[in-house]
Amino acid sequence: MWMNVSELRLMVLWAMMLTGLLAVACGQSTNDKDEAVDSEKSEDSTELEDSEKAGDSEKAEDSGEQRDSEVARDSAKVEDSEVGGDSAEERDSEYGVDTESIGDTVDGTDTHDTLETAGWQLVWRDEFEGNQIDSSKWAYEVNCWGGGNNEQQCYVDDAKNAYVEDGILHIKAIADNPTGETNPPDNTAMTTLPYSSARLRTKDKGDWKYGRIEARLQLPFGQGIWPAFWMLPTDWEYGGWAASGEIDIMEAVNLSPANNVVYGTLHYGGEWPDNVHSGESVAPDVNVASSFNIYAVEWEAGEIRWYLNDVHYATQTEWTTASGAAFPAPFDQRFHILLNLAVGGNWPGAPNDSTSFPQEMLVDYVRVYQCGADTQTGHGCGAN
Repeated sequence: MWMNVSELRLMVLWAMMLTGLLAVACGQSTNDKDEAVDSEKSEDSTELEDSEKAGDSEKAEDSGEQRDSEVARDSAKVEDSEVGGDSAEERDSEYGVDTESIGDTVDGTDTHDTLETAGWQLVWRDEFEGNQIDSSKWAYEVNCWGGGNNEQQCYVDDAKNAYVEDGILHIKAIADNPTGETNPPDNTAMTTLPYSSARLRTKDKGDWKYGRIEARLQLPFGQGIWPAFWMLPTDWEYGGWAASGEIDIMEAVNLSPANNVVYGTLHYGGEWPDNVHSGESVAPDVNVASSFNIYAVEWEAGEIRWYLNDVHYATQTEWTTASGAAFPAPFDQRFHILLNLAVGGNWPGAPNDSTSFPQEMLVDYVRVYQCGADTQTGHGCGAN
């Protein structure tokens, strides 16, 4: 069908209007979709950012808590260290010791502080804080002589029998049938005995005339076991043993729960067999084989006193020497310290089937004080 020009123009106009309306509608739809997508992206981005911030915050809190925890632990370590992280109490705990009753004075005051207050001046000590025995302070005695008492040990220079560990000197008796020279240099014949042990001394390394000599010890136990902390003359001015004297600060034999006794003794008079001895014993409330205790003498011109945990239990003021020298000879010369663990002998008798080995004496420290009031006589510092 043929249309005139006016009708044709009108149809084109309508077509153009329809096309425009469609374009506007499509464009609006596209924009809405884009805005929706952008909105979702924005929300996702915000949530992600919030999540990341929250995560960072948690990490920061965790980091802070961890840091605080580490600081707290480090602070605790420092505090423990300052208090004494490797203290005698911890060592005592390691060795099964009741720290409530170890080495205290009667009022619980530290012995060293009490002694300084009384006028005693520390002049020599070994706290055994290194990893080996200090050869500038101690020397080994080496022999299989039996100490003149029919003892059954060889004293040896061997790290298995004497060593320092964790601030403690160990002197250990072992049943290992050692062989050695009987009594060098005079008797070099070879002898085999059932036990090895150690005997340490300060001769020519630490020698004193008068003072307070003390050690903190845990003792071995059992039939035939004989630990000692004692002194011998350095110069033997008045003759052979015992004319020049011997000071036994602490001896114990055959320790057990039923025999918890320690001895303080002097030997003097003539040379063997004309020697004599005198002394006293004490049975403390604490078990000396399962706890550390402080053994001491206060030695001054004309008087020697014995102490256990700073409790005075014996005094001697009378002795003689066959040399004819005037009192207070023979205890007016230089003496040195000995620490040893004997096995068997005339006094304790031999070990038996009930005796366990190894046995050891533990030494926390050895200290020597001199009286500041009068170093020549030692007078003026004694509490009793």
